[in-house]
Amino acid sequence: MTRWTTADIPDQTGRTAVVTGSNTGLGYEITAALAAAGAHVVLAVRDLDKGRAAAERIEAASPGAEVALQRLDLTSLESIRDAAGELRTRYDGIDLLVNNAGVSMTPKSTTADGFELQFGVNHLGHFALTNLLLDRILAAPESRVVTVSSSAHRYGRIRFEDLQSERSYRRAGAYGQSKLANLLFTYELQRRLAGTDTIAVAAHPGSSSSELIRNVPAPTRLFFRLLQAQDAAMGALPVLRAATDPGVIGGEYYGPGGFLEMRGFPKVVASSDRSHDVGAQRRLWEISEHLTAVESLVG
Repeated sequence: MTRWTTADIPDQTGRTAVVTGSNTGLGYEITAALAAAGAHVVLAVRDLDKGRAAAERIEAASPGAEVALQRLDLTSLESIRDAAGELRTRYDGIDLLVNNAGVSMTPKSTTADGFELQFGVNHLGHFALTNLLLDRILAAPESRVVTVSSSAHRYGRIRFEDLQSERSYRRAGAYGQSKLANLLFTYELQRRLAGTDTIAVAAHPGSSSSELIRNVPAPTRLFFRLLQAQDAAMGALPVLRAATDPGVIGGEYYGPGGFLEMRGFPKVVASSDRSHDVGAQRRLWEISEHLTAVESLVG
């Protein structure tokens, strides 16, 4: 299949999906497509007003769509714990968790818990959320965890000696580290899920229109805009395929199939050698458990 589109999404009726960062950009497109296919989709967002507006747009486009809101601030472990607790109360099973929300190339700053912002939101926040919801995910048959990475993982390094960029900080370097962490997390989670019918998959959107570049310095932002070859709806396709295609195998990585993986229809793509470092995967997992004080059910 070379031109996988939203028309190829199987009927999602009866399935519950949670999508982080779902009120705009890629997250909105992912959520809208899942809802249109019949899923009950939870928009996990920091700003409930913006989330409500997004839900209304989805309902207008797909009458009868089942959408719900959940406040989630990935800069705060307290908020993540509260959100996970509320979701666990509302749902006995979660068929799909899409770890989509993220920040990119922000000025140096920290989360409420003192983590470097990009590493804290993009990796640690989703690590905590996934593991806090894991019993509900495992309870759903053929469930999936899909984490959104980036081609930027290729220049990422996991600086175990300075994970929080306290010694030195470079926006691009910190972003690359967080996106590499997304893949290390996915591959380690998949290994830990062996023997279950839950799988972990990763995806990246290529070069697509997104609010993520709003913090990029102006010259670099212009370069990104010149490279952009597709809109957010196309950028969402690799994530949607990872989330719904019955042929997906745990541990796969999806991205655009076109030039330099910047555009095109989704297919399985390769990730960097660093992302397949089993020692780094395990070490990062153990450190993430310690930093978030969230212990995994699988191991």
